[in-house]
Amino acid sequence: MITYYSSSQIQEWLTFDLLIPALKKGFTEEYVVPERMHLNFQNPSLEKNTLLLMPAISLGNAVGVKVVTVNPGNSEKGLPGVQGIYYLCDAATGMPRALFDAKAITNWRTAATSVLAASFLAVPDAKKLLVIGTGALASYLIDAYATIGSIDELYVWGRNPEKAKELIQQKKNLFRKSTLASNLEDAIKEADIISSATFSQEPLIKGKWLRAGQHIDLVGSFRPDMRETDDQVMQRSNIYVDSISTAPKESGDLTIPIANKVISVQEINGDLFQLCKSEINGRQSKEEITVFKSVGHALEDLVAAQLIVQQNNK
Repeated sequence: MITYYSSSQIQEWLTFDLLIPALKKGFTEEYVVPERMHLNFQNPSLEKNTLLLMPAISLGNAVGVKVVTVNPGNSEKGLPGVQGIYYLCDAATGMPRALFDAKAITNWRTAATSVLAASFLAVPDAKKLLVIGTGALASYLIDAYATIGSIDELYVWGRNPEKAKELIQQKKNLFRKSTLASNLEDAIKEADIISSATFSQEPLIKGKWLRAGQHIDLVGSFRPDMRETDDQVMQRSNIYVDSISTAPKESGDLTIPIANKVISVQEINGDLFQLCKSEINGRQSKEEITVFKSVGHALEDLVAAQLIVQQNNK
């Protein structure tokens, strides 16, 4: 009988201290990762939803595919915005190995990838973290960033202040100080690391608010019509992505300023594959502003799934 790992079981077997280095290693290895399939559809209330299919093959080892739906309107119904299943099988025989709660896999690997990127791009002594958004991913991002020992202040901003207060209450023991950010502009000016995880289609982070030395972690925009930053953010920043082959055409944070000729694809400094292989350098000075734009990469899901099985079998 095939094993199913629920969200609570994944929580039992995964830690960010294990997953972040596993992802760093994964970005140096060989995978076959076809282009992600996007299928947009609308429900009867005309909300724009997305079906994503994300396969990955670890050569000679394992095959995995994630099937998820992203429904931004779910937050108003008290449901997670991401739902789905991850399927893992043996590459040599094709035998099924396990099924996983895909939204849990997604939350874990996305947050871990953000902190992996920050290890190359944020200032080493970053102290103040601002999380924008109060969806399911926000909790994981806070937990992942808490592994960075220098961070001792947390700020949370959300469209619903009550949700932001709840999140702060849940995480208050992780940091010396935890604060509700009532004014987004002021919070952005204050933070060393800004991590944004929203379904916004209008810029929340303005380039005129940024200061030298900040790192902006963008994980919310995965479609060309979604963006969390304005053009000036990209103009002022050194830009890195999870995958140079996908991010520039999938996220509005990049497609829109590229279409506006504010930046070009050639101005993107590089991706996590190059950073993890030491083919390029990350942050070069305390003064520069860095951006990491993540749209998610299928190898991250496969690395996380294999790590869960490995830990369970110990």
